[in-house]
Amino acid sequence: MVLTLKTNKDIGKLKKALADRKVVKKFDAQKFCGVLKTDEDGLTIQKKLRNEWN
Repeated sequence: MVLTLKTNKDIGKLKKALADRKVVKKFDAQKFCGVLKTDEDGLTIQKKLRNEWN
């Protein structure tokens, strides 16, 4: 995020605007670790998927 400051702006208003902004959460991939249960090895599944394009 780029923030351009003008010299004629009030610092209090700027701090309030920064405090009021919504924080966007990043994608948490950690919660999906171990969710997919398979009998095959992950590497063999990956090779099969890549061979579909050939």
